[in-house]
Amino acid sequence: MPLRYRLAVSARPGPGDLRASDADRELVISLLNEAAGDGRITMAEHADRSARALAARTLGELTRLTADLTPPSGQPIRLYPGRAVTAILARERREGRWVVPDALAVTAILGDVLLDLRGAVLQSQRVTIHATVLGGQIRLIAPAGVIVEMAGRSLLGIRSIRGRGAAGASPGAAVIEVRTLALGGAVKVVTPRRPRWRGRQRPR
Repeated sequence: MPLRYRLAVSARPGPGDLRASDADRELVISLLNEAAGDGRITMAEHADRSARALAARTLGELTRLTADLTPPSGQPIRLYPGRAVTAILARERREGRWVVPDALAVTAILGDVLLDLRGAVLQSQRVTIHATVLGGQIRLIAPAGVIVEMAGRSLLGIRSIRGRGAAGASPGAAVIEVRTLALGGAVKVVTPRRPRWRGRQRPR
C-alpha cells in the first residue's frame, strides 16, 4: 500500500472527531433538560453537563454527555461504529443526527435497510454508498441540496431515484454516489420534490 494513501487515510478524522455545530449542542442540551426534569440527573449535574455541552468542540465530546441517559436509539447524536450496515432477514435503520463516512457498505439479504440522510453529517463532500441487495430492499432518503448519482447493475431487481434529483443542488454541492448490485431486490432513492407553483394568491 503506498505511503501517501496510508497517510491520507490516517489523517481523516473519525466521526467523534468532527466539529460540533450549535445545532448539535442544542440537541444535547434539550435531552439534558428532559433528564433534569424527570430526575435522571440532579440540577448540579445538569448545570455541569450543560456547561460542558456549550464548550464542546467535537461530536464525541457531546455524545459522552448523554451516553447514560437514553438507549442508543434515543441518543440526540449517533456515532455508529464501522463502515457497514447489514440486514439479513432483519431491518436496520440509520436516521437522525448521525455521521455518514465517505464510503459506506450497505447490504440487505432478504432484509430491509432505511438510510435517512436528512439530518445526517456527511463526512466528505463526496460520499459513496455501495448498495448490495439480494431479495431485500435498501431505501435512501437524501437531504435537500445534494446531488445523487446512481450506477451499477440490477438483475431482476429495481433501481430508482424519485424526486427532483440534482435539480435543486447548487454548484459545489455534496455528491452522494450510490453503486448498486441488486439481485431480485430493490434500491430506491427518494430526493426532495420540486415545490408546486401555486401562482399568486389573492388577498383575503
